[in-house]
Amino acid sequence: MFLYQLLNFFFAASKKEEDPKYDLSPYKRGDLLEVPRTLFTHFGIYLGDNRVAHLIPDILPVISKNKSAIAKMVTNNRLVLGVIMKVASVRVDSVADFAYGSEILINHMDRVCSQPPLDGDEVARRAEKLLGSVTYSLLWYNCEHYVMYCRYGMAISYQTYQFCTTVRKIICSRMSAYLTALCGVGTMLYMGCVTPLTVLSTLLISFTIWMAA
Repeated sequence: MFLYQLLNFFFAASKKEEDPKYDLSPYKRGDLLEVPRTLFTHFGIYLGDNRVAHLIPDILPVISKNKSAIAKMVTNNRLVLGVIMKVASVRVDSVADFAYGSEILINHMDRVCSQPPLDGDEVARRAEKLLGSVTYSLLWYNCEHYVMYCRYGMAISYQTYQFCTTVRKIICSRMSAYLTALCGVGTMLYMGCVTPLTVLSTLLISFTIWMAA
């Protein structure tokens, strides 16, 4: 239950009571759209005619063959369970369903990515070609990998890189090495198992973290 609530906090979107009216005039076929979530950003490719292709975790296609139910907007419960089970689909939704009440950024990644964007029609064709079920991975294949491949020809994720960098800074730090050594010594003394093997293991782990910091 805690894991579900944690993932729900990270990935689920809070829908506003009144859906904003989205002006479609700024969007062109092949545009990369971004909408903020709690901690992460969701991405999609605009196909034209109020249609957005995006990769989103979804458990429903695994447990149901009801196409009309699957076609409905992915709820937070479907999304979180899809993250846990690592199943997703590249699907087409309206701009409003894609944004889920959030503000939309257009082609913001053009200022971040060193690779120039492909032609808009080519971007959209790539997005349409990949429609269907996919295996989801938070770190290795998420919605950002999908849109980056479609628009720039390389499947990378900047927010995944930033996440991994942050985790590395926390784990591979001098403070972490100190705490690991302290916890190791405390555990050995508490359990009365001070042996050459446990001492060596504690020193080795602490030293490895220290050198990686």
